[in-house]
Amino acid sequence: MAAHLISLVPPCFELLDSYATALEQGWSPDNTRDVSTEQLAALRADSAAFLASQLDQTGTITLHDGRVVPKLPGFRHWISDGTFCGSIGFRHQPGTEALPPYVLGHIGYAVVPWKRQRGYATAALRLMLIEAGKVGLARVMITCSDHNVASRRIIENADGVLERSDTHPVFPRELQLVFWVPTGT
Repeated sequence: MAAHLISLVPPCFELLDSYATALEQGWSPDNTRDVSTEQLAALRADSAAFLASQLDQTGTITLHDGRVVPKLPGFRHWISDGTFCGSIGFRHQPGTEALPPYVLGHIGYAVVPWKRQRGYATAALRLMLIEAGKVGLARVMITCSDHNVASRRIIENADGVLERSDTHPVFPRELQLVFWVPTGT
């Protein structure tokens, strides 16, 4: 297991080629819809603008149902072991742990298939929990599908406590497990 070698870095030119490779192989940083083709097209059209878009946490996002909503404050990091390994994002509403109903959780992550089962997501989540604590959250909500055993283990290894299982508008036909995970603050 090489998870001790990972770091979280802002999207950067140094990892852009391996990010593109992940997109070319069908990996998507979005768990709600496959954005690999559109991101690859944007990256190839203007790599500097693409990186700027990855860093920009203002503006809007398009939801799975086509609605356009304002981005919540937060940030996205790339998981790296010297190459691109995945993506992890954090979003929140200042002054509260509450989230709008269209948001699945405070933290979302996606590791490329060829780096899974090596502890990368577990290590990335632990690092992101530190960042979440720095904005004043004592705990964060993280969700996963009830059939995603690997993600459930990752959340439970970070001391996540299952609050409930429920459907969510993003995945109306799937049962989602809702966990609260302490940030350690």
